[in-house]
Amino acid sequence: MKPSLLILAAGMGSRYGGLKQVDAVGPDGEAIIEYSIYDAIRAGFGKVVFVIRRDIEAAFREKFGGKFDDQIDIQYVYQDMDYPVPGIEKFPEREKPWGTAHAMLVAENAIKEPFAVINADDYYGVEGFFTCAEFLKNDCRSNHHCVVGYIISNTLSDHGTVNRGVAAMDKDHYLTEVNERLKIKRIDGKISYLGDDGQRYPLKDDDLVSMNFWGFHPAIFDVIREQFVDFVRANRDNPRAEFFIPLFVDQQINSGSAKVKVLVSNDRWYGVTYREDKPIVQKAFDKLIQEERYPAPLWS
Repeated sequence: MKPSLLILAAGMGSRYGGLKQVDAVGPDGEAIIEYSIYDAIRAGFGKVVFVIRRDIEAAFREKFGGKFDDQIDIQYVYQDMDYPVPGIEKFPEREKPWGTAHAMLVAENAIKEPFAVINADDYYGVEGFFTCAEFLKNDCRSNHHCVVGYIISNTLSDHGTVNRGVAAMDKDHYLTEVNERLKIKRIDGKISYLGDDGQRYPLKDDDLVSMNFWGFHPAIFDVIREQFVDFVRANRDNPRAEFFIPLFVDQQINSGSAKVKVLVSNDRWYGVTYREDKPIVQKAFDKLIQEERYPAPLWS
């Protein structure tokens, strides 16, 4: 059975100032997400599931409708705030989505096979899709997952801070922990993050980070559902709390319930966290096309 690709595309784009999931960066109007789908198809994925908000569905279907439907199965699911979860009778009022792990959960009925998870607005490079697909086809089990790790210096923005899950692994390349670090940037040549106390703390240039490129067995949905119920109960009075993927991954690792293999990628990550990032990403895709990594137009 071919693995599936779950694309988290319900973000608000507040720092970018618009719907960056569909914004054109390729020479023929392609969005970043299209290059990820192209890489997934040639790596052997069989289905793409988009997680979107209902208010952006029309924009998504207008942008992507029919472009690659003949090459891979496409499905849509919706990250509704009140997506029904057994154990939660009434959700607290909030405006911000519940976070990346909740975005995964709403796809539980669309995915029954091993699957990868990525962000819609990140470019991950060719290598990660092939190594992740190989893992999902041959090594993925209910207690054996993976994450594609990127070198932190390959993932920064020149135009503001970024948030990253900083990963640590053992000698066998298994993840030991992921620590969500906020407002990371390079200052005077050195990378640092902002701690809860308002102080900045150093990171190494070769630290590995999770860019939200994970590989899971579908049994993980049961884990997420159970932990999400606990998370909602604990954060009823915190309308900005988010249920991130590293939260349930850390719990699985620390309890010994599962292991997560780290697949290291040396590819450069590109993303459009800020509007000012867009010209850099456009230039990067121009170069990738010149190097014949992608055709232009992409879906010719």
